[in-house]
Amino acid sequence: MSPARDGKEMSATDGVRRATTVTLDAADRIADVDPRVFGGFLEHMGRCVYEGVYEPTSRHADEYGCRTDVLEQLVRLQMTAVRYPGGNFVSGYDWRDGIGPKANRPVRVDRAWSNLESNQFGTDEFLQLADRMGWTPMMAVNLGTGTPESAGELVAYCNAPTGTPLGDERAANGHPDPYDVDLWCLGNEMDGPWQIGHTTVEEYTRRAREAAACMRDVSPGIEVVACGSSDPNLRHFPSWDRKVLAGFGPGLDHLSVHRYARKLTRDTRRWLSFGRIVDAQIDQLRAVLADVAHAEGWEHTPTLSFDEWNVWYRTMPTSLLKTRLPAKVNGFAPPLIEEVYTLEDALVVAGFLNSFLRNADLVRIANIAQIVNVIAPLLTKGDDLLVQSIHDAFRMFSERRAGDSLRVVQQGPTFDLWRAGTQPVLDVTSVLGDGELHVMAVNRDPRRSAPLQVELVGRRLVGVGDCEVLTADDPRARNTWSDPDRVRARPLTGVTVTDGSAEAVLPPCSLAALTLRASD
Repeated sequence: MSPARDGKEMSATDGVRRATTVTLDAADRIADVDPRVFGGFLEHMGRCVYEGVYEPTSRHADEYGCRTDVLEQLVRLQMTAVRYPGGNFVSGYDWRDGIGPKANRPVRVDRAWSNLESNQFGTDEFLQLADRMGWTPMMAVNLGTGTPESAGELVAYCNAPTGTPLGDERAANGHPDPYDVDLWCLGNEMDGPWQIGHTTVEEYTRRAREAAACMRDVSPGIEVVACGSSDPNLRHFPSWDRKVLAGFGPGLDHLSVHRYARKLTRDTRRWLSFGRIVDAQIDQLRAVLADVAHAEGWEHTPTLSFDEWNVWYRTMPTSLLKTRLPAKVNGFAPPLIEEVYTLEDALVVAGFLNSFLRNADLVRIANIAQIVNVIAPLLTKGDDLLVQSIHDAFRMFSERRAGDSLRVVQQGPTFDLWRAGTQPVLDVTSVLGDGELHVMAVNRDPRRSAPLQVELVGRRLVGVGDCEVLTADDPRARNTWSDPDRVRARPLTGVTVTDGSAEAVLPPCSLAALTLRASD
């Protein structure tokens, strides 16, 4: 018997529901799926950089000091835009501390997370790693203690040609060619009282506007991301966002959005319905963006950069957020917020990704936070590596991202959530690519299997490709060092296509990824 989700014991399976029918129209496309939605976040926090990505003393270290076991698993995730160096960290960071000969780099106290920063991994190390990994670098500038001029100088260090002072300095540090970084974040969570340099929306907007001007003087074609509200539960959401948009003006490319899923219930179905909350947040911001664009007469409307998101509820660093610099400094790379994720948590991650696909026209960048050790799909312990349940959930989507997101029309079983209305048992999205239809479906029922039927109008389903399912014997099962494969994706059998209609059965509490062959 598996643990109760609502105070009662229940079996892992309890019958089969009636089928959910999903009707898709090849012509009813929301938008192309921007690959940058499948990005990550590498912050100088806890053991994310040191003992995570970068550990020269590990037996897995490559010639650059990076852990090959970690990088191999990150390659499997097919990450795109990776944000660096923060996060809260960036608001007290001087980028110059992390360049030049390593022997000359200073040790600093990181005021954001109250630990020591060795600066042995910095801008050049990150950008060269990004190049080797095929990542799109997404650099953040310091608008907490930093200045607009310093932001412009960092862009010049990254992008200016040799023959200029900062281009020559970069060349002297071993990289003559410009890095050509195109994607830049204008600070981090500047609305948050915990943030170093926290300020008013008017002052932040002034800083951001001036920084963007300095940065574009060096590199005119860059995309910039301004700080929206860091948490939709704060009282100033979405008024902060509205004021940033109007105050910055039409030169803004993206508005930053953050959301962490906090588990406040033992009801599995309610927890697996967290995506409805993400949908509501996006809907609110869609309305704000449209209102401001209309009022200001903009031809171009900024899109959303969901550049921090994940499940996070077990390991809150409350003491660190109460004060910017506790009396105790925690040394180098202390463990911080190292969550161990369950099957349920992985399906909530899938719910986030389904929300992004449903809003593919507006959500053009997203970064799971973070990529190793710190609320991450990977955990290290010495030279060992643990692949978490959320790793497979992310990978199953990322491998099936190429194409256009289709609008989903579905009929099937539902359930009622107190104060949240009626929810479908299956949370479904789809992506139509070149000769393939990908269907992603979460069965939110912890007890019963869920049949699924898929119809595609305008094209014809002609066969079955690779199909996977992520499930386990208990919704709260997790991978551990002693049982590292308890929650892993496996082939989904029994998927059929007959007379242009696909059918599959999803186990209780599962994520299914169906790849179906479609005619031209």
